[in-house]
Amino acid sequence: MLREGQVERTTKETRIKLSLRLSGEGTGKISTGVPFLDHMLTLFSRHGLFDLTIAAKGDVEVDFHHVVEDVGICLGEAFRRALGDMKGIRRYGHAVVPMIEALAAVTVDVSARPHLVYNSPLGNEKVGTFDVELVEEFLRAFAQSSGVCLHVNVAYGSNAHHTVEAVFKALGRALSTAVELDPRVKGVPSTKGVLG
Repeated sequence: MLREGQVERTTKETRIKLSLRLSGEGTGKISTGVPFLDHMLTLFSRHGLFDLTIAAKGDVEVDFHHVVEDVGICLGEAFRRALGDMKGIRRYGHAVVPMIEALAAVTVDVSARPHLVYNSPLGNEKVGTFDVELVEEFLRAFAQSSGVCLHVNVAYGSNAHHTVEAVFKALGRALSTAVELDPRVKGVPSTKGVLG
């Protein structure tokens, strides 16, 4: 079972075509016009073992905000579609990832109840031309459109690139665990009988 989701989104600000395979090999083919985002999503794909293809264009001459947020929306929608009825998944996932001096923990509940908690020592830093504050915008867009309850806690990190990299790797690994099929799980993993 490949568990795939495809999304196409066109607005006056962005044009995005995205496909996601949850039961993948970690292959990323990503082009958003935002090089740092491409790098982070490639890491997400590789460490989550998701096959992810993104072709995005947007008004990056204004700034990167619209592309980053809309890619987050599309990734979340594709994730939700790929999950289908969510039967048999583990539901919860957690990963702690070090990257040199940085340490990030990501905990997820694939519950159809979206929420983001984001704690990070990073402020208004830049990595090249990328505003690090857009990481939170991306994560919020993903959480809302996927229905994932997402907690991101960065314990420490002085290098912005390393810190964001730890977050995206941990996100991939935590989600990979949560969507893994467990043969012991009958139906959806909830005493209500439904997720949401």
